[in-house]
Amino acid sequence: MRFRVDVAADVDSIPWQQVFSPARGVAYDLIRAQDEALAVELHDHGYAGSSLRPLGLSSPCFRGAGRRTGVYGASGDGSVWFGSPVPRVAAALLAGIAGRTEIRWGTVALRVRGVQLEPTPDHSSGEAVFSTVTPVLVKVEDRFIHPDDSRYVEQLCHNLRHKADVLGLPNDVELDVVGYGHPRKFLVQHAPRHGSTVQLRVHADPALLDALYEWGLGLNTNQGFGWIR
Repeated sequence: MRFRVDVAADVDSIPWQQVFSPARGVAYDLIRAQDEALAVELHDHGYAGSSLRPLGLSSPCFRGAGRRTGVYGASGDGSVWFGSPVPRVAAALLAGIAGRTEIRWGTVALRVRGVQLEPTPDHSSGEAVFSTVTPVLVKVEDRFIHPDDSRYVEQLCHNLRHKADVLGLPNDVELDVVGYGHPRKFLVQHAPRHGSTVQLRVHADPALLDALYEWGLGLNTNQGFGWIR
């Protein structure tokens, strides 16, 4: 399950260092309000014996904010997305936002304007074209790589197969890079993260495609990266 939270910012920009840094804390805060044991498990250990956390979200995306050099524009018309392929996690996220009038995104107040469930597209063909709204993080050893790297597809496939294994789903995955954005660098709690938005054609079991749509692609999805449009 995934859902969209429509928000209005109380400022016209968000500091760059806060675009992604607050995301994980926001997600765990929502879960903790409904299921403290689950929040502790995910934060301290991961899920089902794995270090992976099967939840995703986006950084805030705003319409009508305009582009300004050195500034992440905000407005009164924005959205933040949340999701998880694990019903317990998804239910805690959704229940956690119910009744809230505000999300604190770092130092920025986001007034909640509404919540909308998003239906999962039909993936019965076993093929999907996924476009991300936030950069996808892929690593080789200790280095982030981008879609023009020869190892990118192999490493991302490894990540998706690992997610399938954690969820107990068929892990046969093939993908092709259709397009990608410029490399971007963000600081997340003072640590650099490098990634690119990407458009991929993915061939996999329909249940895994559903799960990826609700979870996201690549590393650190619980920090707002790899969220699918």
